[in-house]
Amino acid sequence: MTTPAHFALLARYNAGMNQNLYDAAAKLPAGEFTADRKAFFGSLAGTLNHLLAGDTIWLKRFSTHPAQFPALQATQALAQPSGLTHSFGDDLPTLRAYRATLDAIITEWMPQIGDADLAHTFEYRSTRGDVYRKEFGMLLLHFFNHQTHHRGQASTLLTQAGVDVGVTDLLLWVPDRPPII
Repeated sequence: MTTPAHFALLARYNAGMNQNLYDAAAKLPAGEFTADRKAFFGSLAGTLNHLLAGDTIWLKRFSTHPAQFPALQATQALAQPSGLTHSFGDDLPTLRAYRATLDAIITEWMPQIGDADLAHTFEYRSTRGDVYRKEFGMLLLHFFNHQTHHRGQASTLLTQAGVDVGVTDLLLWVPDRPPII
């Protein structure tokens, strides 16, 4: 079972890992950020652009939730990506700035979510226009899982280029509990 507290943890983990990922990408030699590495989205830049596009699409969808989460109001000013391979640019500073904007929205949004919001049946349209109705909490879980999946791909690309991203395990973000007595 997921709770609002679990999603708040995932938001903090997400923001922290994205910062680590972009810090690692900044260590790449010139040209390596956009070099085709035969990955699903080509380059590291392509992979990070996909993450930005997917997150933007989902955040804009989530902003239509009946709870009208105040933090998601900021998504109205964001341009709708043309698709999942939309490019926000090929330079790291531009992508990093946009990533920071999204992560700030996500982190601010999580404390606004309640149990009833997670249980809500949420209707949305895919990028192809197909209509779906799914439990909002499960969609939110997908949202964070999607980010983790593609950050893993980006971490592999960085490792192959000789740059260490560091430990990426969520476990390091899970707080310790006091000993059982």
